[in-house]
Amino acid sequence: MTYEIKEFEYYLRQEKRLSNHTVEAYIRDCTLFYEFVNKYHHVTKVEKLEKRHIESYIKSVSKQFETSSVARKLSSIKMFIKFLMLERMIDQDIARHIKTPKKAKHLPSTLNVSDVLKLLEHVEGDSVLAKRNVALIELIYGSGLRVSELLSLSIKDIHLNHMYVHVIGKGNKEREVPISEMAYTAITKYLKDARPQLNKYHSNMIFLNHLGKPLSRVGFYKLLKQWGQVIGVEDISPHTLRHAFATHLLENGMDLRALQLLLGHENISTTQIYTHLNQKTLKKMYDTMHPRSKE
Repeated sequence: MTYEIKEFEYYLRQEKRLSNHTVEAYIRDCTLFYEFVNKYHHVTKVEKLEKRHIESYIKSVSKQFETSSVARKLSSIKMFIKFLMLERMIDQDIARHIKTPKKAKHLPSTLNVSDVLKLLEHVEGDSVLAKRNVALIELIYGSGLRVSELLSLSIKDIHLNHMYVHVIGKGNKEREVPISEMAYTAITKYLKDARPQLNKYHSNMIFLNHLGKPLSRVGFYKLLKQWGQVIGVEDISPHTLRHAFATHLLENGMDLRALQLLLGHENISTTQIYTHLNQKTLKKMYDTMHPRSKE
């Protein structure tokens, strides 16, 4: 089977034009698969491969690796099998009906309202960077923007007179997201009193770093980590602020469909991951809304 794997490598490089990194990953996965079926099933020729051999391998690696890694290994094997069919080395797709393991959905961590307030209190100040930092936090928490959406905002995207920002999200889909009164105040102060001092290179981007260049994702992430350590909130990131936005709106009764539009989710199923209201909140909502919850 080593010959076929070499031919597969040539196919990936010369015909599919995949990157070196991707090709190496495919070949590594297929080589490990070959070593497994050779050792445990005594299969050395591709025409002897069966569906059960692939299933046996996937079962074995599932005990050693995360679901995402197992899914990638299976994807490599499926590509290899398709190549073998293309080259008429085998006559059927034995991997076709093997289901890719689904990655377990982990609830994203979030912040409570007091955590957000502590964060804002910590970054507040009269300095240029403090005004920028307050505007950053107020906007990402107040509008639930993705970090890429937040940091790619330009002057033309901010519509303060009408209280919204124009966002280009995933798949270049555009949406208009309302901003809060607090975000409006913070952004206005930043644009008037701080950004002109940072804007050394006449940039159109809203958020700039201390050197006058657009603030990067890594830069913002590092800032949040530093602030989180000071206020005692270790698990903090741009996404936890976006998640806090969604969670707090749901806890206060926002419709899931409306939240889907605000977050820019294409499918409602993506938005549903934000519905992990705790039992205390659910009980409170139940007591308030159900006509027979109390005497």
